[in-house]
This record gives sequence, structure tokens and C-alpha cells, in this order.
Amino acid sequence: MDDMDWAILRELQEDARLSFSELSRRVHLSPPAVAERVRRLEDSGVVAGYHAQIDAVRAGWTVAAFVRVSCYGPRCVMRDPEVATWPGVREIHRVTGDVCSILRVEAPTMQAFEALIERLAEYGPPSSTMILSTNPGWRPVTAPPA
Repeated sequence: MDDMDWAILRELQEDARLSFSELSRRVHLSPPAVAERVRRLEDSGVVAGYHAQIDAVRAGWTVAAFVRVSCYGPRCVMRDPEVATWPGVREIHRVTGDVCSILRVEAPTMQAFEALIERLAEYGPPSSTMILSTNPGWRPVTAPPA
């Protein structure tokens, strides 16, 4: 990836709804060249999708937490693809250390959060940490340092 690819990615992360014409104006490249680069970035998997950024609290998911699960062996949340489809499971990370996985979860109520914790307990002892606030929140991906 070169500097032009990163310029295109910077603009797309700011507003994924830009037309190729507007994107080309912003990065100083012709619309066909921009379209080709965007297609190449999509085909290579660098651009993995286009999504709206939603405020979970305003959408009704008022409880947020990180849940650590100690689930080694065959009964692990990482080995059950269904867990990722459960309502409220936003991210599942396999990690090093004293637990197997860390999940970022959201729920509309404390009762729903408790039910989610109970479901996760089938995989191993869960331990949760409530998220009070997030700062800075979403940030764009930038070029790695040289």
C-alpha cells in the first residue's frame, strides 16, 4: 500500500458514502483511478466492509461490559460460532494470560446482561467489568510507522 491508498482509506473512514467523483477530488486522482484503487483495496480485504457508526446507548443498549471467560479445552467460546451471533455480543477476543477470551458485550437492561453472563458461564467462569465510558471511541486506522 502506498501513500495514495492511505489517503483514500483516510477519506473513506471519514465518510464511506463519498462518491468516486468527490473522493477523487479530495485525493487529487482521476475518478477511474480512484475506483480501481478502491476495488483493489476491497478485493484484497483491506476494506472489509462499509458500516454506519451507531450510538449503542441511544439505540437502547445501555449496559456495556468486558467479560473475561476462562474456557480452555473443547468447550470454549472461541470454538462455538453461535456465541458470536448472540444478541449483545459485540466482540470476542482470544487473549493471552489467565483467561482464554475477552468479550465486549452490550445489553438493554441489567436483567438481560445477567442472562448473557449466565449463558457464558456454560463455557467457564465469567468475570465482568462494566464499561462506564469510552474515550476516544472509534478511531480510523492509519498507516503503521515506517
